[in-house]
Amino acid sequence: MTSSAFETTKPDSVAYLDRLATSDLGRAYKQRMLDALDLRAGHSVLDLGCGPGTDLEALAHAVTPAGTVIGIDHDQDMVDAARTRTTGQAAVEVRHADIHRLPMADDTADRARTDRVLQHVADPSAALDEIRRVLRPGGRLVMGEPDWETLTVDHPESNLTRAYTRHVAERVVRNAGIGRQLTRLATESGFTVPEVIPVTPVFRDLRVADKILGLERTTRRAVEAGYFSDQEAETWLSRLTQPPFFAAVTFYIVVAEA
Repeated sequence: MTSSAFETTKPDSVAYLDRLATSDLGRAYKQRMLDALDLRAGHSVLDLGCGPGTDLEALAHAVTPAGTVIGIDHDQDMVDAARTRTTGQAAVEVRHADIHRLPMADDTADRARTDRVLQHVADPSAALDEIRRVLRPGGRLVMGEPDWETLTVDHPESNLTRAYTRHVAERVVRNAGIGRQLTRLATESGFTVPEVIPVTPVFRDLRVADKILGLERTTRRAVEAGYFSDQEAETWLSRLTQPPFFAAVTFYIVVAEA
C-alpha cells in the first residue's frame, strides 16, 4: 500500500507549516489574505493561531512604524519557535494563549486574522465572539479556511473518492465544513461580512498534492477507521500514481467587520 510517490513519514508541525507557506499555493492565498486585511501603519493586528510565526514579519512590515503585531498560539512549542524567529523585531509580541479566551481588553485591536485555525478549534462560535470582543468598532477580521467536504480526487472508482473525502470530513478534521459556515458564524457573532473570496487550488502533480494532503498516511487511517478495506486502499493508491493526477478543494477567505 506504499509507493515512492508518497511521503510515508509525517513531517513535524513546524516543517509542515513552513512547507505550505513557501509553496505556490501558500504564497498566493496568504497574499490575498494580507491584501484583504487592508493594513495601515500604526495598526494593531492580531495573528490568531500564529504557529511558528510564518506570517508575523509580513504583518509587522505592513503596520510599522508605530504599529504592533501580536501573535497568539495555544501550543507552547509554536510560541517558542515564533519568538525565536521574531527576535529583534520590536513591533512583534508573541503570547501563549487560547483563542477562546484572549488575554486582551475589549476594543483594543484594529485587525485580526485566522489562517486555517478555526477548522481545529473546539468552539468556532465562541472564538469568533472573543475576536469580536477585542476588535475596535470598524475593525476587520480576515479568515481563511478550507471546506474539506469539497475535496475531490479524480479516480475511476468514484465511490473510493467519496469514501476518502468522507473520512477526512468525519474523522480527520474537527470542523471540516467551516469554510462554508464562516459567513453565518461571523454574522451570528455580530460581524458584517462584506466579502467572501473563494479560492480553489487545483493539484495536477501527485507529489505536490501529497505534501499538502498526506494521501498515503490519510488512506492508512481510513483503513483503520473502516472507510476502506485493505484491497480498496491498494486500488485507490495504485491508481493515483498513474497520470494524469487531479485533485481540488475549495478554500474560503472571508472578510468580517466589527
